[in-house]
Amino acid sequence: MMHAFFRSVAAMIVMSGVAGCTSISYYAQSLKGHLEIMAARQDVGKLIDNPSTPGTLRARMASASAIRQFAIDELALPDNNSYRSYVDVGRDAVTWAIFAAPEFSLTPRTWCFPVFGCVPYRGYFSKRSAIETAVELQRQGLDVYVTGITAYSTLGWSSDPLLSTMLSQDEAGLAGLVFHELAHQRVYVQDDSGFNEAFATAVETTGVRKWLRANGDTAGLRRYEADRRRRAQFLALVSQTRDELRHVYDDSATSEQKRAAKIAAIERLRMRYREMRDSRWHGYRRYDVWFDSPINNAKLAATSVYGDRVATFLRLFDLCSGDFPRFFASVRWIGALDKSDRAEALKAADSCDGSGQIRKPEAANRSLMYSAAGAGD
Repeated sequence: MMHAFFRSVAAMIVMSGVAGCTSISYYAQSLKGHLEIMAARQDVGKLIDNPSTPGTLRARMASASAIRQFAIDELALPDNNSYRSYVDVGRDAVTWAIFAAPEFSLTPRTWCFPVFGCVPYRGYFSKRSAIETAVELQRQGLDVYVTGITAYSTLGWSSDPLLSTMLSQDEAGLAGLVFHELAHQRVYVQDDSGFNEAFATAVETTGVRKWLRANGDTAGLRRYEADRRRRAQFLALVSQTRDELRHVYDDSATSEQKRAAKIAAIERLRMRYREMRDSRWHGYRRYDVWFDSPINNAKLAATSVYGDRVATFLRLFDLCSGDFPRFFASVRWIGALDKSDRAEALKAADSCDGSGQIRKPEAANRSLMYSAAGAGD
């Protein structure tokens, strides 16, 4: 998912004047697309009460409303107007995100924006514009990956709606999206997408488990845990290939040799996946689309951003005895450390204060940002 991309975007347009017409055009499409969605919002409560609302949509809105209240009451997530309205965006994705990386590197290119910092992707409301940008990046010799996005967050700076793209999920998936996006309103660390996404995924995971248990949905919980295990196994395969490719790229071989070794490593990844799918997963094919489409450094890097460090946050959550406010406070404290210390602090944490072997900072690092909705916990 692309998160926190459109925050204070009007200010970006004003501040980007020195960057040229391309930047102004880019920010303008972001603002236009976001405002179009905001203008199309319908109140969830009114949709539920309106007899002309299709029964299927009414049922999904009722479920979403219950999920939203659960987020406040049980997960200590923001009590604001986010996800209390609905928009049918009329397409399969609300935005498209572009990831890029050099041919022989797994370090993604980052794009930096006024106010909220640098992220390893660039997002577009227009698929055509995203593809045009991707083609230009490929001309520069970069590996490029374009993917559709089902939800995004403004960190509480506007009242984010439920989107029709979010309703393609089952109830557990919808709950996970809502919890994940609201988590970004609790803690957001500038210039550290890996930290932000792993934290939000930990909130999503623990929140969905609690939601399913609270509803007595033991079958749903079993399915969810099975999905989580498969996701972890998928990420382990990708991590193994990234390690192999790092060795390839660090080698003193020629470009032609590195290119051939890269192709071979990616084919081994596909082969290992097929073996796992057909044996351990008993033919479960949900990840076929990912493996059947092109795989390159940009795609592998994007997977890393959204998959790494989740386990360390889940461990910290356990150290906080499953208490969400304490967990959020601990994550804020770690987020206030210098970026070079954050990962080590997560690994070294031996209590809910997150201290481990890292000395608590005297004051919060400026890279830690709180939304208006998240203040005061």
